[in-house]
Amino acid sequence: MFDEEELIPLSEDVFRLLRDLISDYCGIYFDESSVYILERRLNRRLKLHMFDNFRDYYRFLLYDRRKEEEMAAIVDILTVNETYFFREMNQLRAFSDEISEEMLAANKTSKKLRIWSAGCSSGEEPYTLAMLLMEKGGMFSGFDIEILGSDINRRVLQTARKGLYRKNSFRSIDDYYLHKYFIKEDDGYRIIDEVKTLVNFNYLNLLDPIKVKLIGVMDIIFCRNVLIYFNPDSKKKLVYNFYQRLNDGGYLLLGHAESLINITTSFTLKHLKSDMVYQKPKKFAPSMSDENLYRMLWKR
Repeated sequence: MFDEEELIPLSEDVFRLLRDLISDYCGIYFDESSVYILERRLNRRLKLHMFDNFRDYYRFLLYDRRKEEEMAAIVDILTVNETYFFREMNQLRAFSDEISEEMLAANKTSKKLRIWSAGCSSGEEPYTLAMLLMEKGGMFSGFDIEILGSDINRRVLQTARKGLYRKNSFRSIDDYYLHKYFIKEDDGYRIIDEVKTLVNFNYLNLLDPIKVKLIGVMDIIFCRNVLIYFNPDSKKKLVYNFYQRLNDGGYLLLGHAESLINITTSFTLKHLKSDMVYQKPKKFAPSMSDENLYRMLWKR
């Protein structure tokens, strides 16, 4: 029925419908220059379901009983998962040298530390955080440490759970960590079990407020190089979810190309020795303007 080499065309009007549907589902936004990207990457899905046009595929995504499964497949195809161990070292140094020690003092009674790597991709970030905490020696002795890695791409989560990595993941790692925390295998390096036990991975749509609420309260949230793919409304929803999940005094760490300007005023920008990070003020509530805006966004 189809020529494997021939692309089914995506018209601009159907592109906008698909673009908005994907954005509402997970926050990822494609501008007008991305028509060909969606056309090329989604053609296999159309051919798999025996559609000969994108408009019928769009109706399928709206009404078919398999629509949730298909949206998950689309996200796997469209999401970019560029990451590696010890990425953005200045920020990691701020986490290791300052933030973790502040949390040690703040949580000395509960002896719990919960960290969320939101948009963790194939797991390099949460495993890096685990290694840095292990390097603190006995400082966190007796603490219940939980690092959650979440992503909307099921394929990369499979890699994260396996903990087996190849050369591209090690472009910024010191040989010290490679030799101490990995075991050489024929097809790459496998992270040791002592690191893996500190990290749990879950599939999670960051724009699903009910599922996000189920993860509980966190001390530190890393969400690096994720906001850049979201439209303005989705950014506000996402950051509000983070605010609700953080303990008072907890930290939100974004990528260096990201900021909360024009998103919210509820966080404080804190200047540490190695980097600048966002902190949820202690005993502080979002301004009424923020609250009203969030309510409006979630009603859409």
